[in-house]
Amino acid sequence: MATETHDAAAESSSLVFHPMDQFIVKPLFGHGGDVGMFTITNVTLWLFLAIVVIVLLMVVGTSKRAIVPSRSQSIAELAYGFVYKMVEDVTGKDGLKYFPYIMTLFMFIVSANFLGLLPKSFTTTSHFAVTVVLAMAVFLTVTILGFVKNGASFLGLFWVSSAPLALRPILAIIELISYFVRPVSHSIRLAGNVMAGHAVIKVFAGFAAIAVISPISVLAITAMYGLEILVSFIQAYVFTILTCVYLKDALHPHH
Repeated sequence: MATETHDAAAESSSLVFHPMDQFIVKPLFGHGGDVGMFTITNVTLWLFLAIVVIVLLMVVGTSKRAIVPSRSQSIAELAYGFVYKMVEDVTGKDGLKYFPYIMTLFMFIVSANFLGLLPKSFTTTSHFAVTVVLAMAVFLTVTILGFVKNGASFLGLFWVSSAPLALRPILAIIELISYFVRPVSHSIRLAGNVMAGHAVIKVFAGFAAIAVISPISVLAITAMYGLEILVSFIQAYVFTILTCVYLKDALHPHH
């Protein structure tokens, strides 16, 4: 009886699926082992592939410009125009000189997000190690730029001159705290949304093996996958437009 109970428990445990396993960083070569600073991992591979996709689309795809554009040229031109208009609308003409950096950010994030939707792929933007680096790069860039362009007057960003004088010191502290929280919210928003969506898809995929609810699970996976396509673009857009907002603050810091 004890043996049968043990076998039943073992059988039931074999059905357990772990939706977070898809986010485990593993060495690309070899089986297991510690992941060090210079270890080539699945993250390294898919980060590299994101760069390859960008080069193929934006460089190779537009190398033979034509009046009637190819598909790759059309996508590249749409992406260029979309981000250019975003930078111009949010930051003004002054911010257009920083367009290449913002365009690179957008293309990298959207490429990494869409690559992560491929079967057996790895979603690099689901890892805080990646998104924190992107957010900190934006934070340090706009902060340094703010002081370089405005000097000490950049601190006017934290001084709400339109508020009553008695409230200004309190508001300055709140503004200062919110400023340093920017890279945290900037990185968590991207990684959290991408990770959550992929985890939900994995959960529904686990139920697909059960014959009774398999059709419902397949429909749910299809719906979630469609939603994740939309989320992949939206999260790249949100990260980029927030970068534009932060850049605007650096160029025009006064309330």
